Amino acid sequence: MAPIKRKGGPDVGSNSQTPKVRAAAGEDRLPKRQKKSQDGQSAKGRSAQPKATEPPIQSEKHTSTLSALGPEEPSFPRGGASILTPLEHKQIQIEATRDVLFEQQSSKKTRNELGEDIENRQVDAGEISKLPKLKGRSKTRNKKGQVITEAREPSVKIEGLSYKRIVPGSIILGQVAQINSQDIALALPNNLTGFVPLTAISDRVTERFEAMLGDMDVDGSEANSVEEIDINLKSFLSLGQYLRAYVTSTSEGTGAKAKRHIELSIDPRKANSGLKKSDLVINSTVQACVKSVEDHGLVMDVALEGEAVRGFMSSKEVGHGVVQGSIEEGTVLLCLVVGHSSNGNIVKLSADPQKIGNVKKSNYLTDAPTVNSFMPGTAVEALVTELTPSGIVGKVMGLVNVTADLVHSGAGPSASDLEKNYKVGSKMKARILCTFPNTEPMKLGISLLDHVLAFRPHEVAATKGSGVKDPAVALPISATVDKATIVKVEQGVGLFVDLGVVGTRGFVHISRISDGKVEALSETAGPYQVGSTHRARVLGYNAMDNLYIVSMEPKIIDQPFLRFEDVHVGEVIRGKVEKLVINAAGVAGVLINLAEGITGLVPEIHMADIHLQHPERKFKEGMPVKARVLSVIPDKRQLRLTLKKTLVNSDVPVWKSFADLSVGAHSPGTLINILPSGAVVQFYGSVRGFLPVSEMSEAYIHDPKQHFRTGQVVSVHILSVEPEQESMILSCKDQTDLSDAQQTALKNLGIGTLVAGTVAAKSDNDLRIELEGSALTARIPLEHLADGPENKSASMMTKIRVGQTLHDLLVLGKVETKRLITLTNKANLIRAAKEGRLLKSFEDLTEGSKADGFIKNITSSGVFVEFADGLTGLLPKNQLPKEVISLPEFGMRRYQSISATIMAVDRERLRFFLTLKTVTSQPKEPSTSLAKTKGLDRGISNPVDEKSQTIDDFTIGMLTKAKIVSIKDTQMNVKLADSIQGRIDVSEVFDSWEEIKDRKHPLRSFSTKQVLPLRILGIHDARNHRFLPITHSGRSAVFELTAKASHQTEKVLDVPSLDKITVGSSWLAFVNNIASDCLWVNLSPNIRGRIWITDVSDDVTLLQDLEKNFPLGSALRVRVTAVDINNNRLDLSARSGIPTAQLTLEDLSAGMILPGRVTKVTERQLMVQLNDKISGPVHLTDLVDDYSQANPTTYRKNQAILVCITALDVPNKKIVLSTRPSKVLSSSLPVKDPEIQSISQLKVNDLIRGFIKNVADNGLFVTLGANVTAYVRVSDLSDSFLKDWKSGFEVDQLVKGKIILVDPLLNHVQLSLKQSILDKTYVTPITFDDMRAGQIVTGKVRKVEDFGVFIVVDNSSNVSGLCHRSEMAEQRVEDVKKLYDEGDLVKVKVLKVDHAKKRINFGLKASYFEDADLEGHEGSDDDEAQDKNGVRLRNADSGESDDEDIDMENRVELNRTQDRDREPNVEDPDTSNIGDNKTSLKRRTGTTGLRTGGFDWTGGIDDETLSPDVTGSESHTAQRKKRRKPEIKTDRTADLDANGPQSVSDFERLLLGQPDSSYLWLSYMAFQLQLNEVTKAREVAERAIKTISMREESEKMNVWVAMLNLENTYGSDESVEEVFNKACQYSDPQEIHERLTSIYIQSGKHEKADDRFQAMVKKFSQDPKIWLNYAAFLFDVVNAPDRGRALLPRAMQALPKFTHLDLTSKFAQLEFRSENGDPERGRTLFEGLLSTFPKRLDLWNVLIDLEMKRSEKDQVRRLYGRVTSSKLKSKKAKYFFKRWLESEEKEGDAKSVENVKARAAEYVRQQERDKAAQEEET
Repeated sequence: MAPIKRKGGPDVGSNSQTPKVRAAAGEDRLPKRQKKSQDGQSAKGRSAQPKATEPPIQSEKHTSTLSALGPEEPSFPRGGASILTPLEHKQIQIEATRDVLFEQQSSKKTRNELGEDIENRQVDAGEISKLPKLKGRSKTRNKKGQVITEAREPSVKIEGLSYKRIVPGSIILGQVAQINSQDIALALPNNLTGFVPLTAISDRVTERFEAMLGDMDVDGSEANSVEEIDINLKSFLSLGQYLRAYVTSTSEGTGAKAKRHIELSIDPRKANSGLKKSDLVINSTVQACVKSVEDHGLVMDVALEGEAVRGFMSSKEVGHGVVQGSIEEGTVLLCLVVGHSSNGNIVKLSADPQKIGNVKKSNYLTDAPTVNSFMPGTAVEALVTELTPSGIVGKVMGLVNVTADLVHSGAGPSASDLEKNYKVGSKMKARILCTFPNTEPMKLGISLLDHVLAFRPHEVAATKGSGVKDPAVALPISATVDKATIVKVEQGVGLFVDLGVVGTRGFVHISRISDGKVEALSETAGPYQVGSTHRARVLGYNAMDNLYIVSMEPKIIDQPFLRFEDVHVGEVIRGKVEKLVINAAGVAGVLINLAEGITGLVPEIHMADIHLQHPERKFKEGMPVKARVLSVIPDKRQLRLTLKKTLVNSDVPVWKSFADLSVGAHSPGTLINILPSGAVVQFYGSVRGFLPVSEMSEAYIHDPKQHFRTGQVVSVHILSVEPEQESMILSCKDQTDLSDAQQTALKNLGIGTLVAGTVAAKSDNDLRIELEGSALTARIPLEHLADGPENKSASMMTKIRVGQTLHDLLVLGKVETKRLITLTNKANLIRAAKEGRLLKSFEDLTEGSKADGFIKNITSSGVFVEFADGLTGLLPKNQLPKEVISLPEFGMRRYQSISATIMAVDRERLRFFLTLKTVTSQPKEPSTSLAKTKGLDRGISNPVDEKSQTIDDFTIGMLTKAKIVSIKDTQMNVKLADSIQGRIDVSEVFDSWEEIKDRKHPLRSFSTKQVLPLRILGIHDARNHRFLPITHSGRSAVFELTAKASHQTEKVLDVPSLDKITVGSSWLAFVNNIASDCLWVNLSPNIRGRIWITDVSDDVTLLQDLEKNFPLGSALRVRVTAVDINNNRLDLSARSGIPTAQLTLEDLSAGMILPGRVTKVTERQLMVQLNDKISGPVHLTDLVDDYSQANPTTYRKNQAILVCITALDVPNKKIVLSTRPSKVLSSSLPVKDPEIQSISQLKVNDLIRGFIKNVADNGLFVTLGANVTAYVRVSDLSDSFLKDWKSGFEVDQLVKGKIILVDPLLNHVQLSLKQSILDKTYVTPITFDDMRAGQIVTGKVRKVEDFGVFIVVDNSSNVSGLCHRSEMAEQRVEDVKKLYDEGDLVKVKVLKVDHAKKRINFGLKASYFEDADLEGHEGSDDDEAQDKNGVRLRNADSGESDDEDIDMENRVELNRTQDRDREPNVEDPDTSNIGDNKTSLKRRTGTTGLRTGGFDWTGGIDDETLSPDVTGSESHTAQRKKRRKPEIKTDRTADLDANGPQSVSDFERLLLGQPDSSYLWLSYMAFQLQLNEVTKAREVAERAIKTISMREESEKMNVWVAMLNLENTYGSDESVEEVFNKACQYSDPQEIHERLTSIYIQSGKHEKADDRFQAMVKKFSQDPKIWLNYAAFLFDVVNAPDRGRALLPRAMQALPKFTHLDLTSKFAQLEFRSENGDPERGRTLFEGLLSTFPKRLDLWNVLIDLEMKRSEKDQVRRLYGRVTSSKLKSKKAKYFFKRWLESEEKEGDAKSVENVKARAAEYVRQQERDKAAQEEET
């Protein structure tokens, strides 16, 4: 070996060798005390020596870093011999003796200075290692040598790698154990695991990761975490790969269950830290990253800091089985240096594990310029210097100490004696495992294990029948071993056990031996001695140590799960609630703890079968629960569970893989997404399926969200499944739901029979057909709709409508167990069925016969042809025509119709073969007529035309006669002879337009039994709308005839065909069918055409009702616009101008008026289609000339209207349309809102209206025209301050404003909506400066507090003040909130204005307003004044009683009343002498004479003048005396006759005594109406409202309703609205709305009632009664059930959830009870409720009652059967059985009665069995 070169020292060869062992000859004989002292001396010498030796070595940049050797020391020789000469030995002995004496004196001081026990420090790398004693030494020599050796050569401590010894900067060899999505797990020595983050692999991987993050930022995605980045780390690394890892950090968590974390980096910049260019010698290892992949190899980056060194790996050095092209840039490899380039700048590398692992003879390090070459992963040869029970100590090249611990020396797992395998002084091959950066002198950890040396994962020897080589597979983690044999006991550490896997042992740490603490372990005694067996469980496997990590703790063995991989999908497990997951929406889920470290999430939809309102009440922490596993993702440690009892208790096999599923299988599933077309159903794992809306129920479902909810569990079965695409179609329909009649019909439905049905549903792939007469549902696949080209079926699919009836459908197959019926519309199969040739079973096969079928599959060997009932035959390749064999798939396609000949039948194997080749047979004589072919009777009976005697006489072009049998809209059915029918299409009757007398009903001029001269055209083909030659005729065939006069005289019959028709030609057409967007017409029996709705007529008014104006059979003059021969169709136009269907954008111009079809209606605009290529919008500003009438919803879809083109943008293909009458009708009516097309039309100060386009934060944007938008600033919205201004405006709201700015350059228009700008008579709002003390104002209560109320002054700029509670009434006010509420209208007096603090004090006392009432408010409304003047509190100590006050106040002087009747307008102008104000208030009376309760209801002054001579008291006394006397004499109010009041006076007298009686007031109003005094009736009503006390709310409500009735009958809409608004202010608004709506309904004003209902559902949306009343109105009154049904989803959104159940039930009942309802829809609603709330027995009762009222016996029995089959308490069950029995006794028979009794008996027996089972359990 070459010597090591060091700066400052000579090169010494290997010839100066002194055996190293001599220096340590007698070390074991030293006394213990002397050993300890010498350890201290050695430590001191070690700490002092580097100070003298290291600086010279480290002074230069590239010098060696050997610190253990002095500059005068030579290189170490081969074999690890001593490098000291005898003279040097002598000098060392003398120095050592001196050092020992010094150490004895200073050992204590040294210990204190170092702060640790020096005896425990490690040995310096330069000291001579301790060796066992050797024989043949002299005592003297031994004694001296003993002292010297013990002081200079202490033993190297063997330390295994542990978490505490790992520090940042450590470099460790690891093995890839797991590759996750965001990190890599490396197995480290001594059962340690480190993790490499995604960003610590290599620069290339980091750059790729950052680039993906940058792309996400550019795309605007919200990827805030690394979890959303998809980088496949498995393409960069592989399991079992060895890598050198650099420790970047270690962390230890907090808490009892804290986990330690070691973070690593395999980036070559870190893993190669400390390496220089000179250290990369041959057989050293370096970690490199793939920089680029070239043709001849890989360019590697070794990432040496400050070194220009590159690496290259030849394609031969990549490794066996590794494809060079599959290596990604950025891949990290631990490589072996195999050579250098000539200049040394390129290092040749090898990553071949076989080469790196071959260390027996080569590939280990033999030359080391510095100790930095000794990096983990490098193979070395070490000299054994010491053998101990805990491992091996050695030295590499005599320079660096190395240790192999108990595990990596092999002593522990194999339980072998190291002294047998290794000898001191011998050499051994080892691989460096780790470094110890904090250890002085330098020390390395090595491994002697075979798999580490071989640089490959350990493999278990394969056994017979097993190829398992991975130990983790041979004995999986979590596996339990019943007999684990202890093979070695390590005191204080643990046990090594044999688990039965050859070559791999297990290790049980002392903490995992038992649940309790194990104090001591013994090899020969105790329960854990060598040879004893125990139960154990595998916790893990460390690939570096080749050891299983095992636990013998009973709690671990009994634990159900140790890791997420142990939890299996679909498994029923038990756990405890850990906590609730809370988010912004509430409880989002529940965390369930299954075992230590394993927690699963129960999503919100899986917490229960029903939606829980308060989950926190149901789930408490620590509560045990039973759950089922939905999915497990071990890599992400995610576990989803369900607590739904329907799923947890289900016995159905779990659906967790598409490969295990088959058609017809049943299972419960959870709805996770509900779409208009169906729902997505989730099962277990990743298995999901789609449930079409047509398969959700037997009944029609319009909106699945009305019947199902997310999270609901449904029972489904599979209709179809495709495992490769991982998709399947499901169905909720179950055959047990079939009635007895349906099951019988399904059983009797024969294969090959022809049926008819109605299209119930339509999808992209098939049709759902409801068969007539049986209510069974069948399916027609898309491919079976038609024969011919593939696009023909697709074209037919577009033509078929839901609700259309299809005839002659062939039953192709059925599966009774799954209720699957398959139909076909293929003509060849239907024809074969009619002719009796359809193959349905193997018995129908006959060799040589012709068979019609369709292609099922095409293979390279032939074609499989399927017939009815799944019967399939093979058409071999050699039986195909030669010209198609070379074509792709033989020129055929799947489901193509085919006719073949049966070539051979193998009845033993039940198979048969077909051929397309011509089968030679005797030619048959062609038949000349149908009678000859079929053998029918040639003669006919009773021909209309006596010239015809046989069927053969009827030939094409023959002139004959026929009798009309019946007349339809589009044809006449005629009879040629008995049993021989014909038809005359309406298009074959008239030659010219003038011949048609009634153009709506052309055939009305004919009558039955009329005989017509005719000519035969052919045989009618109803399916293809054409007529066939006579050769297709039969006795049951229908002849196609013509009655045109021109055809009777033509010598050669000229029948028109599609290829003879040219564009532009004119024809007579007759309506054959009416579609939503076009008319289908016939030009002849075999030529059909289409007229778009916009081309039907020039008169658009006729297009509003096509069925009325253009009924079936009506005649039109049309012009051909296009010919489509492929689809056998024409495009026609009946307009005189250019057909709109031919118009293009280039043909259009602004101002053109054209008809269009409304295709979409929204609240903002209409979409109008001019033809199939051109459509445009009609905005709100273009709808009408008066914006207040703009309402797009008045239009309906497919309505034809006239539009005017107002704007045209050809390059962008956009047009704008208008329906303004001034545009399309040239109306002369005034245009209230002119059309604004450009900003130039606007001027400042113009008043203009527009619609709000957007409500932004900075203001409004108002649309003035199609291209003109104005801006309104927030400050220009209102004169007053608006706190929440956005709530006052909404999109599409009509507003009026004045233009305040127009900027044509910037195209900017600014509006103002301020009333002060719009209205010239505007009054400026009151400001704070306008307020004065003593001023009386009105206002509204803004806020109510305990100390008073805050009042906002009316018509002010938000001026408000406080009325303290001491200023509210004369007496003390205890509770302010009982007197006033927010929003109350009040009249207040300004008491004080504080301008400095901007405060106003108000007063509400009644005394503040008495003077003002006398002076200036004589005509005011006292009832309103009472509300506004505050509240008077009666003195509780007052001597007057309430009764006395009422009596005094109710006394009225009749003389004055009579005077008022005679002189109603008398009043006293002089009020200056009125005395006491309070007394005068009680004396004031009105001018029309009604005064009660101390108030003047008319607001007038007493008609008698007070004498100025009399004082106030005298006047008052005189009045009282004068008033009492006539009152006693003349009051005859109670003496009215039995006929009631007959005059105004009578009513007035009665009202004096009962002013609060609404009955009297309403009678008074009726009396006035009898006199035709409508105005006076209104006045009476107004007086009643003012007179009746506020407490009598019901009485006032009666008067309000009477006023509404009065105005509805005698008034206008404005007067009704005025009364209505007042009533809403003073009474309950909701009740007023309801009463007015009821009035409208009773008076027949249904439209107004509808409008009122629409307002109510918006304003009072929280009341379910409103929604129900509206629905009943739509169902029963206006006959609009669809609108009524549409209310339910709206109501569900508006109402709280607790009302949904009752509301849905009421809507369902409405479907049953209304004449316009659909009971089937009601059943669907009830089924949805019962599936969600199966225990709501009231729902069962209601549904049963409804079905009983409809006399649906089968439905009632089915319901009773379902409810009694559910889990009911005995009392409830008895109730239902009793009801059922009573029903059957009345409506059923004896058999049904016995059935009920049998069911009841079975229920009782089951209850007894359950009870007995419970008793046994207890």
